[in-house]
Amino acid sequence: MAEVTAPTTTEASPIKLTSEAIQEIKVILKEQEMPASTVLRIGIVGGGCSGFQYHMGLEESASDDDETVEAEGVKIVVDPLSLQYLRGVTIDFQESIQGRGFVFDNPNAKSTCGCGSSFSV
Repeated sequence: MAEVTAPTTTEASPIKLTSEAIQEIKVILKEQEMPASTVLRIGIVGGGCSGFQYHMGLEESASDDDETVEAEGVKIVVDPLSLQYLRGVTIDFQESIQGRGFVFDNPNAKSTCGCGSSFSV
């Protein structure tokens, strides 16, 4: 598992990504022919059967108040509101007979829905 580390701080990273997740993100960036400045935004939005849903998307740049970290050349940004719910999360990428996708292991979640795409705190 690769730990995402902020280049300007010695604090422990707020988010961890497995090697599988990082490799899949790199594949997506290459397939989408995204410029080198592209960042992966990870956040939460209201909704889902448990209250909050995870969100991942590609953006051209980070906002000034984002937490920006980097893992193996992949730039990841998280807004301050989402960060309070995602601190300590591990993101993996899994392929199985039921499908393929990113899986969030969130120590802050008090409960999750059956499919794992939403949570409550």
